[in-house]
Amino acid sequence: MASIQRIAPSLVGMLLAGAVQAEVPAIFQGADLKLGAKLIAEHKCNQCHAQKWGRDGVDIYRPKGRIHDAGKLRGMVDYCSNQLGLTLFPEEVTAIAAALNRDHYHFQR
Repeated sequence: MASIQRIAPSLVGMLLAGAVQAEVPAIFQGADLKLGAKLIAEHKCNQCHAQKWGRDGVDIYRPKGRIHDAGKLRGMVDYCSNQLGLTLFPEEVTAIAAALNRDHYHFQR
């Protein structure tokens, strides 16, 4: 009985972790969210968006426009990177898009 009690919390934790991963779009599986947030801050994404669209810049992240899925979100981050000459690696683009998805878009596919 004691061994079951020790295994059960581990099993529950694994199941919960799997459920959380299932909610993340496949394109963002394994993305480094901390790196994404760091790169957003380093490259001053919100400040650039504020200059172009006003207020604090986060209005651009409201999914009312042409960004309707995770792939398009990643594509837009890649587009910004190219337009601004940021020379980000593909995994960095994915990390930024994954952090934006976590914080603003909440796409599950």
